[in-house]
Amino acid sequence: PENLAYVIYTSGSTGKPKGVLISHRGLMNLICWHQDAFEITPLDKTTQLARSAFDAAVWELWPCLTAGASLVLVKPEIMQSPPDLRDWLIAQEITVSFLPTPLVEKILSLEWDENIALRIILTGGDKLHHYPSVSMPFKLINNYGPTENSVVTTSGLVPDYEEGNSSSPSIGKPISNTKIYILDRNLQPLPIGVPGELHISSVGLARGYLNRLELTQEKFISNPFNSGILYKTGDLVRYLPDGNIEFLGRIDNQVKLRGLRIELGEIQTVLETHPNVEQTVVIMREDSLYNQRLVAYVIRKDTLLTPQDL
Repeated sequence: PENLAYVIYTSGSTGKPKGVLISHRGLMNLICWHQDAFEITPLDKTTQLARSAFDAAVWELWPCLTAGASLVLVKPEIMQSPPDLRDWLIAQEITVSFLPTPLVEKILSLEWDENIALRIILTGGDKLHHYPSVSMPFKLINNYGPTENSVVTTSGLVPDYEEGNSSSPSIGKPISNTKIYILDRNLQPLPIGVPGELHISSVGLARGYLNRLELTQEKFISNPFNSGILYKTGDLVRYLPDGNIEFLGRIDNQVKLRGLRIELGEIQTVLETHPNVEQTVVIMREDSLYNQRLVAYVIRKDTLLTPQDL
């Protein structure tokens, strides 16, 4: 189980590629969880969208093939048009498909027939901002996970949209054989609603980085709460009252302004609760010496935002 299954390169937030060493144990945990959670059988038809250099391809391939299900390749040109992709999924009688988050958000705005084979759409890779309407004939599952934990760490059903709900969908709860810790800088657990860095304890954790001992020791640390290892994701999250986890952004989005440490992800999250805001990006600008300020860039929905709204 501890033998190496594959090495896949990821740049993360640093931009410098690093080879992640994933064992057979981690891959098998992903396969078994997926097949059990989504009831994959030989009758299913699933899709292959991701390139082999992307870890989502591991998730698309092995849970499907080891269950005896069919794997259908998607032509790149179909991916360029959400309506064409919808029609293709229906025509091919696909039952389960992974689609990256930006594509899913476009798919959710389309009209769908009721009686289709598609029963589950899986998504992940970016922060999800939209909920499915009640009329959607399939379940939408939002997933989160770094490459360093065998692709998927948390997963959750996205509920139907409710009027007045301005929050973003959660990233769900930990998958099988995985435990999540939300900790402060001193590795102390944080209560519900308080943002902190997400740490992972799991049988799916990588053995480390290929020929990067120092980086491995920095990111894979001893678990202070139990035996084993914790992986420091660098992601800023918080627990919701129902036990699900909300993704806020990256820890390295933290800035210091006038002596105060500020989490840009927290500000973005608050701005995105406005009913007329689609997405936001918050940065710290320094237009001249000693003139630092926070600036928010906003993508509005259909209505026009005024300064008073914000």
